[in-house]
Amino acid sequence: MTTSNARSIGLLCLLVTSVGWGLNWPAMKFLLKEWPPLFARGSAGLCAALLIALVAFKAGQSLRVPRALWGKLALAAFLNIFAWMGFATLSIRWLTAGQGALLVYTMPVWATLLAWPVLGKRPAAASLAGLVLCLSGIALLFAGAESGIRSDQHPGVLFALGAALLFALGTIVLKPLPIAPLAAVAWQLALGCLPMVLFGLLVEHPDPHALSGKGLAVMVYMTLVPMGLCYVTWFAALRRLPPALASIATLLTPVVGVLAAAFSLGEALGTKEFVAMTLTFAGVALALRPSRS
Repeated sequence: MTTSNARSIGLLCLLVTSVGWGLNWPAMKFLLKEWPPLFARGSAGLCAALLIALVAFKAGQSLRVPRALWGKLALAAFLNIFAWMGFATLSIRWLTAGQGALLVYTMPVWATLLAWPVLGKRPAAASLAGLVLCLSGIALLFAGAESGIRSDQHPGVLFALGAALLFALGTIVLKPLPIAPLAAVAWQLALGCLPMVLFGLLVEHPDPHALSGKGLAVMVYMTLVPMGLCYVTWFAALRRLPPALASIATLLTPVVGVLAAAFSLGEALGTKEFVAMTLTFAGVALALRPSRS
């Protein structure tokens, strides 16, 4: 596969990931009315892991993991799944779906900055300019008395930024494991989501009868799309694109999240939000321009 084709496939995978993850923010906000956060997210993740493992088996991919790789696999599961999904989900107990999505997706800031000292990859001028535009859009969305962060929302801010920082660290320091791609996704989902389910059963005490028909539909969507398809496309993108570039491109996710939350949950969406999203799109487009040698 040529470099150009690999880049095109990687960008297509990022588009699928960004849209699927963006739509999941208002879905999770709705589901929190019926089920506790960690149990709901963890249960969907375990189901997705089983489905992906079944697909891998049908495709003839081995699910075997060499003993020497279990430590790296566990670290990847913690950073990519448990911290990213668990902390992000907890954040919207205090934040709106739009606020949570935007704060969590400051992740590209940390990824771009960490790639410099950790990997020695100095960000290009276009990437930095694009990042400034993206962050300007995010800052604008938080400006004003109504949409600003209140003091009682600080726990949500901490969880959101914790998810962003840890996921960015995983994006930078973790290399693709030398095992079958679908097996890597299935095992990471299983190892990262099992602690969420156990914590949920022991501490959150979910009520199975509290889940409505709409809640069940949200669980099915979360299992098949954000937890299943989108994790497959995310790791596929990381195999074809530089980590910092992939991280910046996912800033499209909060744009999708804000729009979806406005239409489905009635969250704020006016001139300020549209200007902010325009800045974000412009920043992503600038960051995605191929560098010239």
